[in-house]
Amino acid sequence: MRAKGGCYCGAVRYEISGEPTMKLLCYCRECQHVSGGGPVTVMGVPTESFTYTQGEPSRFTRTDIPAPVTREFCPNCGTHLTSRVPSLPSVLVKVGGLDDPSLFGMPQMAIYAGEKQVFHAIPEGVPTLQGRPGR
Repeated sequence: MRAKGGCYCGAVRYEISGEPTMKLLCYCRECQHVSGGGPVTVMGVPTESFTYTQGEPSRFTRTDIPAPVTREFCPNCGTHLTSRVPSLPSVLVKVGGLDDPSLFGMPQMAIYAGEKQVFHAIPEGVPTLQGRPGR
């Protein structure tokens, strides 16, 4: 798969040159915070197939929890672009930043459903985990 994307203001751009390793909806509280209240729709791609082509994102990593996720976002408009999980050899790309979000298709699973809010919906037929895979 070849795809391009970037932030809302256009200051940060990226390209993807590899096949997705996963397609997820994440309902964890941390994702609810960064999304503004909803789940996050992410597509994992191999780290080596993801490249920033314009601009440089800002990064945030919590220091008060073990093995925190690093979130990358536009320093100008604040658009969330990716998450990097220390234990994954993939970049989790936020689907909203893709130039063509339809490339995502449907999620393979919904994770952290145990933390979803009553107003969140999980698409019918999508496998659902109460936490993350492997727990």
